[in-house]
Formats: sequence, C-alpha cells, structure tokens
Amino acid sequence: MTIPDDDGLTRRVIGAALEVHSRLRQGLLESTYEQCLSLELNEACIPFSRQTYLPIRYKSTVIEKAYKVDFLISNELIVEIKSIEAVLPIHRAQVRTYLIHAGLKRGLLFNFNVESLKSGIYRVSV
Repeated sequence: MTIPDDDGLTRRVIGAALEVHSRLRQGLLESTYEQCLSLELNEACIPFSRQTYLPIRYKSTVIEKAYKVDFLISNELIVEIKSIEAVLPIHRAQVRTYLIHAGLKRGLLFNFNVESLKSGIYRVSV
C-alpha cells in the first residue's frame, strides 16, 4: 500500500531529507544524517521528537519502552533512518510493525547510503 502523494506532511519531511542528502551525500553514519535531519525539520517548523520510546501492549501488560523510533513527526508519522548497502524487506517490516503498535498509518524509511536519495525513500503504511 502506498501513501498518497498529496500528503503535505510526508512531502515536507521528504523535502527535508532530500536537502540533507544533497549537502552530505552518501557514506556517513546514520547518526550524522539523523542530526542534520533534525536541523532541517526544525528549520521547516515541523514538530518532531527524536529517539522516542513507544509502548506496546502484550496481553494485559503495557511495556512502556518497548521500541524506539528515530523520529516521531507531529505524532502521526514515523521516520526511520538507515545508511546501509541495501534496504531489505525486514527494514520495511520493522517500520510497518512500529506503525501498527503506535496506532499510526504512515511511515518513511530513508536509506541515505545511495547516490540519489530518491532511490532510498520508502513509504510504508498500514
């Protein structure tokens, strides 16, 4: 399932990531891209939290810090950052599972270790 292209928030976040990649290119650590994306999101006045722990419910128990997302954008979009040779199905499945447990519908996975970031953008939805 894909996310509609007219989703303004998603489009703005992608624009911020494209700006980061155009300045840094490929080959750096994920943490570097994450820090720079934070700067771009701030500059674009896009509300976000970084390295946010989220809970899951397992049976009747809530596990408060069950997993951590790279970015939670406006409490409606999860963004995960990678700088790897290739995105595998497990990476997209990870974002999809995060979305399910967070009760959200859309996410983005960016792999900055590509020549053109357009080939490293993955939209994920549930």
